[in-house]
Amino acid sequence: MIHEVTHIGITVSDIERSTTFYRDVLGLEFIGSVTMKGDETDRLFQIKNCVAKIAYLNGSKGSLAPPIELIQFVSEDCEIDTPALRKTSISEICFRVENIDKVYSDLKSKGVEFLSEPQLFDFRKDGFSKSKAVYFKDPDGVILELMEYLD
Repeated sequence: MIHEVTHIGITVSDIERSTTFYRDVLGLEFIGSVTMKGDETDRLFQIKNCVAKIAYLNGSKGSLAPPIELIQFVSEDCEIDTPALRKTSISEICFRVENIDKVYSDLKSKGVEFLSEPQLFDFRKDGFSKSKAVYFKDPDGVILELMEYLD
């Protein structure tokens, strides 16, 4: 039934600020942007007179991951919520890195807010891997994760 994940959408409060963060701080590649409006957009998002600014970013040209879609609703019907790991929703987007301690230090020096330092997990006895992981926040507080597989 499902063929592929085409993108992962994140609703943001300021498209320019979030694009700058995902592109310049995290190093994702900016693919392009569009503005959606009109009857089809109103029906799709269930918002009357909806205007949505959309930006697409990807890890790299060779990345196998789907692009990140940033969505800013420019209509007055938009609600700003506080993201949290323990809410029923998508809890985080995880980015695999080669050296989590270096990436953590680099992002920390750029003012990125982390929930902790990188933590070591060993799930080999459960059929998974040994890894290090850490959660951090984007400019709207959306939870993101870094993970390094150790073997």
